[in-house]
Order: sequence, then C-alpha cells, then structure tokens
Amino acid sequence: MLVLVAPLREKGYAVDKTAWWSGLAEESVPDLVWPLSIAVYDRMRTEAQVMSVLRAVMLPIMRTNWRIDGAGCRPEVVEHVAQDLGLAVKGREDATPHPARRRGRFSWSNHLRHALLALVYGAAFFEQVYRFDDQSGLYRLRKLGWRPPRTISKVEVAADGGLVAIEQYSTGAKGARIPVEDLVAYVNEREGGNWLGRSLLRAAHGPWLLKHEGLRIQSMTLDRNGLGIPVYKAGKPTEGVSPREAQQERRDELEAGLDIASAARAGDDAGVAVPYGGDLVLQGVTGELPDADPVIRYYDEQIARAVLAHFLNLGTETGSWALGRTFADFFTMALQSVAEDVADVTNQHVIEDLVDINWGPDEPAPRIVFDEIGSKHPLTAEAIRALLDSGAITPDEPLEAFLRDYLELPAADPATRRERPVTTTRGAENGQDSQAG
Repeated sequence: MLVLVAPLREKGYAVDKTAWWSGLAEESVPDLVWPLSIAVYDRMRTEAQVMSVLRAVMLPIMRTNWRIDGAGCRPEVVEHVAQDLGLAVKGREDATPHPARRRGRFSWSNHLRHALLALVYGAAFFEQVYRFDDQSGLYRLRKLGWRPPRTISKVEVAADGGLVAIEQYSTGAKGARIPVEDLVAYVNEREGGNWLGRSLLRAAHGPWLLKHEGLRIQSMTLDRNGLGIPVYKAGKPTEGVSPREAQQERRDELEAGLDIASAARAGDDAGVAVPYGGDLVLQGVTGELPDADPVIRYYDEQIARAVLAHFLNLGTETGSWALGRTFADFFTMALQSVAEDVADVTNQHVIEDLVDINWGPDEPAPRIVFDEIGSKHPLTAEAIRALLDSGAITPDEPLEAFLRDYLELPAADPATRRERPVTTTRGAENGQDSQAG
C-alpha cells in the first residue's frame, strides 16, 4: 500500500534571497521604480482626466452600503465588531450599533478612502491601534493608522513571499519598524512577494506622459503664434555714404529694431516708436497650425481604457452611446472585484484580529459585506404591489426582511403592525363576499 506524506515545509522560494524584493528590477521605466514612482503618481493625480478616472473608480465603492454580516456568530461578538467599525448589522439596519459621538473613534468611511489609495500607489499600509475598555474588559479598535507611502523606507518580505514588516523613515537614528502582526496591508494586483503592488495608473502612464507633452506643445503654439510675432523692417540706408558706412548703419538699425520688437507688449499703455523708413508688423503664421486636439483626445481615451472606464469617452471617441451599457457592465465588474479585495483583507486582518484578541482564534468572526455595485435596479412600490397582488411572491417574514433590506426601509415593528383593510370584490353583489388579504 502506497502511503503519501503531506509536505509540511516549503523547499522553494518566492522572493530572491539576494534582495528584499527582486521585482524592483522588473520595471522598465526608471521613473516608475519604487520609491520614485510615488512622486510620479502624485503628479498624475493632479491631471483632470486621471482624477476623473480615479473618482469614477473610488466613489461608487465608497458610496455603496457596507455592513456587518453576523450569520453564525454570537450576538455580543457581532455587536462588538459593529460598534468598533461603526457599521450597521445586516438585517437590522434601523438599529444604530455605533455610538452617536464619533470623535476619537474609528471611521470606516475615512479608512476606506485611504485603503483605496492602494489603487494609486500600489499598496496602502495601516497600523492597528487598540484601546482597553475597562467597563467591558475587552479591547476596542481605536484606529487603523495610515502609513503614507512617502514615509516607507523598506518592505521586509520572507523567502516564501509573506510580509514580515515595513520600515518608515525617521528623524532619529533608527526608523520605525512595524511587524506584520500590527499591519493591515491592501495591495493592488499583488504577485508573489511583491507587497508594493501595481498601481492602477501604471498602464495610463505612457498616454499621460505623451498628453502632457502635447499640452505643452499646444500651449507653446498658441503663445508663440496666437497673436503673431513682432517683425521689424529696417528702412533704406542714408544716400551718399560709403558701402562700409551703409553696412554699419544697417547693422546698428537692425540691433535697435530687434530691441524694439522684443520689447513690444500688449496693454493699455503699449506702443512702439520706429525711425523714419522703418516698420514694425505682427507677422502671423502662413499655412495651418498643427492641431494637437485629436492627439490629446486620443491620450485621454487611452487613460480611461486603462481602468475599463470606456464610458468616460462616450461622445468623444469612435463609438456610440448605445455601447455605454456594455462598457458600464465591464466597469462595474471591475469595481466589484476591487471592493471584494478590500472586504477580504478587512475580514482577515481587521475583524478576525479583533475577535482573536478578545475571544481567541476559535471564536466565529463576523464578516464585512457590501451591496453589489451596479447590479441592482431600484424596486418601485408599483413593482412590489404587482408582485404581491399577482401572487408571484408570498409576503412572508423572509421576503419582508429582504424587501426592507433592499429598499433600505426600517425594520418591522410587530408592536405597531397594522392589519390590512378588508376589501369586497364584485362577487359580493351576488351574495358572495370575498376578502382580499
């Protein structure tokens, strides 16, 4: 009988042992090698099209409804997690588990905004900070401190690709070292031991750089040729002088004319004076100026394509508005994947750590969930009534809970529930009463 022995230790490695992360050498653009890439992506964020793309990605994820799903968990554990994260519990959104006072407490919306910066820089690191509650005898999540990418000097990675720690620059002799046990790391498109991730703007860097150059040339063209170039025309030399004197006179006049043309400015008090026989004209460009608009528009399209945000180009690029729905479907699928990555990291390294530190690793932990982005169409009162009246659905408690959750309605209150009024159908005219309900 053949007995297989399960391997308990790795023999290979995911990270080059000669470097803390060998993936730095894989970047072909020197300016995008970390940490130089941080300054480049900061510059890209200030450009209008790039900012529009980033907002199109981040805002729907921030706007969707995030909640705590406590299925299979003890109520006190669910309540503790919901209070610390400041989120409602799925199924009872009318309750307010988090305190009314928010000062000095953890903010999920603020944390999510910083976590999504992993899309810009490739990674976003946070340090866990707790406080001990004397009343409950439990640890509470006080903050997840964002560690800006500019402050990180090194990322320690194990041979198997696992994160060990990060180090930050410091004004002292030694920088701050934060071990993985105290970290929450959101990494975009991590591959193996690449804990620096890959920026969402990486594919847009080329079009952004060329567009920046196109805008510079366009601005130079307008500035140089928009109002014409002052041209000084010298007069005839004085008659009766020798050729040498005429040449020197022409040279002196051209030098003076160049000073006049260079000093020409527009304004209320602007004006020039030229000697007798001379002339100053604004010489325009003959022929057509180069049109940079199509090229700039093309680069804008490529920047949007880099994040599947094709719909931002509708009306400018080749295509029709009829394609908008197809483009939006692919885009919302991408947003859904990003939100799922955020939820997965939060569940593993925020919620489970909070449960472990208070109740141990064997305690079932709640999960953070969110409404699927862009997949639901709003249910109207007419649609719900049509479904109920037609008998297509049964108005039982699970259905009522679903509809209230879907439409973000208050939870049902049995103490104030009202009975439906009794109605009579046409059968009552023949002595046959029928109650609707």
